[in-house]
Amino acid sequence: MKLLVVGASYRTAPVATLERLAVPPAGLTGVLERLVAQPYVSEAVLVSTCNRVEVYAAVSGFHGGLGDICAVLAEQADCQPAGLANHLYVHFDSAAVDHVFRVAAGLDSLVIGEAQILGQLRDAYHRAGEADTAGRLLHELMQQALRVGKRAHSETGIDRAGQSVVTAALGLAAGHLDDDLVGRPALVVGAGAMGSLSVATLSRLGAGPLTVTNRSAERAVRLAGSYGATARPMAELVDTLSTVDIVVAATASADPVLTHAVVAEAVAGRDPVRGPLVLLDLAVPRDVGPGVAELAGVEVIDIDRMATLLADGPAVADAAAVERIVAGEVESFLTWLRGADVAPTVAALRGRADDVVGTELRRLAQRRPDLTDDQRAEVARTVHRVVQRLLHQPTVRVRQLAAEPGGDQYAALLRELFDLQVPQTSAVDTVPDITPAAEGER
Repeated sequence: MKLLVVGASYRTAPVATLERLAVPPAGLTGVLERLVAQPYVSEAVLVSTCNRVEVYAAVSGFHGGLGDICAVLAEQADCQPAGLANHLYVHFDSAAVDHVFRVAAGLDSLVIGEAQILGQLRDAYHRAGEADTAGRLLHELMQQALRVGKRAHSETGIDRAGQSVVTAALGLAAGHLDDDLVGRPALVVGAGAMGSLSVATLSRLGAGPLTVTNRSAERAVRLAGSYGATARPMAELVDTLSTVDIVVAATASADPVLTHAVVAEAVAGRDPVRGPLVLLDLAVPRDVGPGVAELAGVEVIDIDRMATLLADGPAVADAAAVERIVAGEVESFLTWLRGADVAPTVAALRGRADDVVGTELRRLAQRRPDLTDDQRAEVARTVHRVVQRLLHQPTVRVRQLAAEPGGDQYAALLRELFDLQVPQTSAVDTVPDITPAAEGER
């Protein structure tokens, strides 16, 4: 089995494409099951956030696996595979490991070093475990990726630049509000993980009074109560919008919540002296409807715009240290992977030797029935010792060679020389206990 990553992110695709690819929580199991039902895919983990949709897979062949995964993603996006081609990236084997570890460490995030993606990876791993689509290879990959992410944040200072996407978005919003959020009335639309993080961040930055609205009034009341905010019904959205300066929209709605009609009516009731109404759209699919950005007195900052504005941000000094951690961890994982690849071949070789010894001992018993039990036992011990000694050094050496770059050729050579049939298995019988993340990108 080989590792393959196929995905799209804010780096390669506009929000419109990510919206079509995004998989809601209720649909994750179905997509995972479709993935592992494909001929070349045996294991799959699916990561779907506001910034990326990625499939991590164990495949029996590169081209077949790529075609299978692209077909499922195209079905999800309701388009032909060719329509996604320009927006997808593909990483295979060592490059796949490197990519997953970089994602976990926050090096591939919209805001370098942000830690929310770790929670998203943990959730994705948990869901794959529940769906029984993660086998031995992806269990090992995901566990190591989570460990790499934790190392990056605990052993370096990347957290200094690793502000959340919410913090970065509010920093951009402040630029439209005299660079000061203190005392600015704010509304958070959505009471999920991103909404909760938004309320917490706004509170920490001194914005207020804070208001929360959500389709589930109970969740809005609970979140508002935790931060001294006010909960208002979604039906009062227009009135609420007219009283605030900042809006963070982060719902899981399939359709825009802040439509042109709603925002236009709210802006008409605002005092223009207060400055623009700044809408931060952190949702995929988008919460801000078409045409809203063209309204007078409104500033819209969505994922696309954030990517552009943050692209020229200052370099993170600690990123180099994280890069070194990732490089070392990638090599360690590849060493394990090469060793894991050769282990079944070595086991098959020893099994073949045991079969040959067993056959010859049975033949000896038929030809020399006059041998005593003690004599037959001594002959058996002698033959087994000879075979084990003959195999010891070659199997030790092939394990050593397999741990080096290009080592997979030695296992293939053994299989060819001895005509060994090695089953392609990568599943495990048990799924580790995984605690789902409390918060993440989306």
